[in-house]
Amino acid sequence: MMKEGQKRHKIQRKEGGNKKKSGMGGKGREGSSHGGGKEQEGGLRKRLDAMSVGYFRRVSERLGESFAEEEEKAMFVENVLTEVKGQAILVATDVTGSVTLQRLLPLASVTQVGEMLAELGGSTGSDFKRVSCDQCGGHVMESALRQMPRWKEQSRPEGEQETIASEDGDTGDVNCGILEAQVLCLSQVVTEEVVGFIRHTHGSHVARTLIHVLGGCLGPAQSDTRPGGKTRNVSTSLSDFDVPSSFPVALKKLSLALMENVNVCVTDMAATTVLQTMLTVCHRKRPKLCKRLLKGIVGYLTSLSSAPGVSPLLVFMKDQGSSRLIETVLQLSHKALLCNLYKNHFKGQLVNLALHPIANFPVQRLITASASYKLFLKVFDELEEGLEAILAAGHMGVVVQLAESCVLQEERQREMLQCLLEAFHCAEPPSRHVSCLPLFLSLLTHEVYYGEQMHSDAADTMRPLWGMCYHGSCLVQALAKCKNNSFLMNSLHALSPANLLTLGTDPSGSHVLQALLISASDKGRGKILRKLEGQFVKLSCSKYGSRVLEAVWKSATLGQRQAMAQELVSSESVLRSDQFARHVWAKFALTHFVKRRAQWQEVQNGQSKKRKMFSDILES
Repeated sequence: MMKEGQKRHKIQRKEGGNKKKSGMGGKGREGSSHGGGKEQEGGLRKRLDAMSVGYFRRVSERLGESFAEEEEKAMFVENVLTEVKGQAILVATDVTGSVTLQRLLPLASVTQVGEMLAELGGSTGSDFKRVSCDQCGGHVMESALRQMPRWKEQSRPEGEQETIASEDGDTGDVNCGILEAQVLCLSQVVTEEVVGFIRHTHGSHVARTLIHVLGGCLGPAQSDTRPGGKTRNVSTSLSDFDVPSSFPVALKKLSLALMENVNVCVTDMAATTVLQTMLTVCHRKRPKLCKRLLKGIVGYLTSLSSAPGVSPLLVFMKDQGSSRLIETVLQLSHKALLCNLYKNHFKGQLVNLALHPIANFPVQRLITASASYKLFLKVFDELEEGLEAILAAGHMGVVVQLAESCVLQEERQREMLQCLLEAFHCAEPPSRHVSCLPLFLSLLTHEVYYGEQMHSDAADTMRPLWGMCYHGSCLVQALAKCKNNSFLMNSLHALSPANLLTLGTDPSGSHVLQALLISASDKGRGKILRKLEGQFVKLSCSKYGSRVLEAVWKSATLGQRQAMAQELVSSESVLRSDQFARHVWAKFALTHFVKRRAQWQEVQNGQSKKRKMFSDILES
């Protein structure tokens, strides 16, 4: 007999004819022994009936609400899973059912997730491929796999777990039972039918999640759980977790299966992403295995035939799918492999590759990967000759990567800046150096930006700023990190107050002003802040300008903070009423500045001293 407390956590079907009550979608639905699917025309696929869809929609809505107690949540999850039992594949491959299960599984226990996977895979795991390659079912499989980091949670009574561990003679791992077994079963199925999984749009995503789980590192889940929904830009950072001792063996078997079909992985877009995932995970968790995989991939690519005198690797670098795999290979390669690739395949070809619409992306990875080695000097010297052509082609990623890598290799910083001055036609006469900042920001040559007519330096710097762009901003931010950025600072000092305001309130320019002010000395920063006097309120009321002020405030001296605060408090009503400036008012503690000046100075002085102390420690 069902307890009264359990009934309160049931979601009843809303049906006119059948008044029989049942839990979580109800047993005894008409037309089906398990809650009824509808045969699609032609008998190709079963679908949930309208009543079941309505039930799972209500369950999904309830899962979006909070539970008062953990016991209530556990009872709710158990009741829903009871109703799903026996029809898990049907529910998982339905749009509404899939979304519901994706929300439910993170709330289920480790054992319940394992039981769900067991039903989805069938007695032998033969159904795993069918569910994984389904548009809706694949998302459920991924959601179930993503529960593996919880595998050490107690899934049995504590005493029973200790007995099992003692009988097995293994005291190192907590037994996670059915979930571990089902993940290993899925891994075996994927390994045996690897081509079918990795070439399928949805199956490849399940294979990639499986690789992350076997390796013990997961990224953030997609925020949009609707099957077919657009993937949003999310952070690619991975979180590590311990895995059972059986997982590294399964990961190695799967990696060998991928290498046996490396010809597919190189040519197929979906399969390529799976191999890239394997490389990334192994580089993080199994470095020796990663080196073997990298060697095998490069060996296969370079063994293929191509035109006489042309490395086959160069052909793959110009292919949209293969080039991404080569990007990953270059990004993860160790020093010896990088040097070998450059010497035998890339040497003398970098400028041509950098000018290619696809191959320029692997070139960017090569620049980044070589930045820590002397190899970068050879890469830089080769690309330096074609820098203006690369700029003309609009492949700014190559140029920005060169600038960022020069931060690590100081001996090429001067050459990089000189190349840019020449490319933007402001190297000669030297009086044009002062115009470099607007030119770099807009990615326009001196003649295009200022016109063909010759102007005086003063006239140039007083002209309104225009044409600032994202890649130009990235370039200047990279150059600002160089040891000697006096050219940029001189150009910044030459700008008029109106142009400084334009720079600070522009989506791209604001990042540049922030970077230059933070990297400047206290004296240099003070000169710019004095030039901005009278503009602080306008900066505060700008979405981007307010962020510049907040960043500069952290590195400003006490005197600079006082000058900024004195101007801002004179427009208190404006700042307090503006959606952006009110945050500036709060973060600068301007109310205290007005009412308790001495206390404000004491706090700000302490923060300033602390900042200087840490700065001295980092520089020493």
